[in-house]
Amino acid sequence: MTTHSVRWTPLSDTAALTGRSLRHVLRSPDTIITTTVMPIMFMLLFVYVFGGAMEVGTDDYVDYLLPGILLITVASGIAYTAFRLFMDLQGGIFERFQSMPIARSAVLWAHVLTSLVANLVSLAVVVGVALLMGFRSSAGVLEWLAVLGLLVLFTLALTWLAVIPGLTAKSVDGASAFAYPLIFLPFLSSAFVPTETMPGPVRAFAENQPVTSIVDALRGLLDGQPVASDVLMATAWCVALLVASWVLATAVHRRKVRMGA
Repeated sequence: MTTHSVRWTPLSDTAALTGRSLRHVLRSPDTIITTTVMPIMFMLLFVYVFGGAMEVGTDDYVDYLLPGILLITVASGIAYTAFRLFMDLQGGIFERFQSMPIARSAVLWAHVLTSLVANLVSLAVVVGVALLMGFRSSAGVLEWLAVLGLLVLFTLALTWLAVIPGLTAKSVDGASAFAYPLIFLPFLSSAFVPTETMPGPVRAFAENQPVTSIVDALRGLLDGQPVASDVLMATAWCVALLVASWVLATAVHRRKVRMGA
């Protein structure tokens, strides 16, 4: 085997397995539909039912709300990553791949990249619905690219986190249930109302958790405001979560492989 083939085998293996996972998603489009329904329902509920009572300093509540809804969309979508990985384990596909002459990391990366693609599609759908509801942005091309970059980092961080229950859960419900706290974490942040309106202990938690930093950065970028410090803080949170979840997930994966899955 040449050095060139060794260098590129992990990439080609990952590409092939990612194509397999994406084909499964395309054959079951209800996955993406399901992951977008709940965030869209939250957006409709808060804009048209509660929006008139919200004092957020902006005329269009949907403009204020959208960043938090985007994070909820990602948190909802990554539950399917854990589910798909768990089903591969239960169906014996995981062990079959491990016995083949392919890069072991390719199996996990295929699930991660599939999650990234599926979540980006869901996010695009949610933004489309928000536009129909009146969302407007003053962001330029660079700001939109920064928004995309933050959402990609956030999605990768949560996806690697989802790998852990996908590899360790004992049931389907256990594999996907871990996402529920992540879905509701934005409710204890600046996603729906300013943190200044919250009582002391809740405000302290909200102002010092990663979702608030990420939401504030996304909101400022979409509004075309100078938010360099917010973006740096949000990026730091996303990178820290990504590194921590990747380290834990790969450690669990190595242990699983040594034990013969």
